[in-house]
Amino acid sequence: MGNLSEKYVWEVPVRASHWVNVVCILTLSLTGFYIGSPETLALTPSRYVMGWIRFVHFVAAYTFAISVASRIYWAFRGNRYARWQEFFPILTRDGRRHMFDTFRYYTFLSRQVPHVTGHNALAGTAYSVVFLLYLVMILTGFTLYSEHAPQGTLHALLGWMFALFSNQGIRQTHHLTMWLLIAFAIHHVYSAWLMDVKEKGGVMSGMFGGYKSVRDRN
Repeated sequence: MGNLSEKYVWEVPVRASHWVNVVCILTLSLTGFYIGSPETLALTPSRYVMGWIRFVHFVAAYTFAISVASRIYWAFRGNRYARWQEFFPILTRDGRRHMFDTFRYYTFLSRQVPHVTGHNALAGTAYSVVFLLYLVMILTGFTLYSEHAPQGTLHALLGWMFALFSNQGIRQTHHLTMWLLIAFAIHHVYSAWLMDVKEKGGVMSGMFGGYKSVRDRN
């Protein structure tokens, strides 16, 4: 099996964008839920409570958009574990084989733990879908935000969305994407914890310090 050794895998930009996204998604979900259904949270009414909630939502939205854009940029500049190829293993023969091996482990058809240094192949594929959801959330969110200034730059860039979809359709897509991201986050924490236990590679702590314990044969 080989001995375990420490290896620097997750660079600072990767870890920073990860945790910024966590905070932003949590903030955006809570404030977005209130914006869509203020009576549900039963907050004490005040003259400008909705204004403050919307302000926090918009600040988190801009921060989230910058974080996602930074991570996409780093997918072309970072180390091999941060590169965009990690998110599309299906493009190579080895990647497809690793996807199959990981799928067999996840479905209890194999007891062989898929020891990898970076993302396993199925996780990388899932993250490519998650980033697509990020872009949908950003696009629909800023399209709705642009309505406050119909003559502004943002509306000029995104106003075409209203020619293709209704306002309610964009809102529903924005709302549904939020729930998909929440569902992913629950599964992500569980699967990361599972693989940390099985691999004994420090996946969870690696997102804080950047290092993973990997087998020498990798």
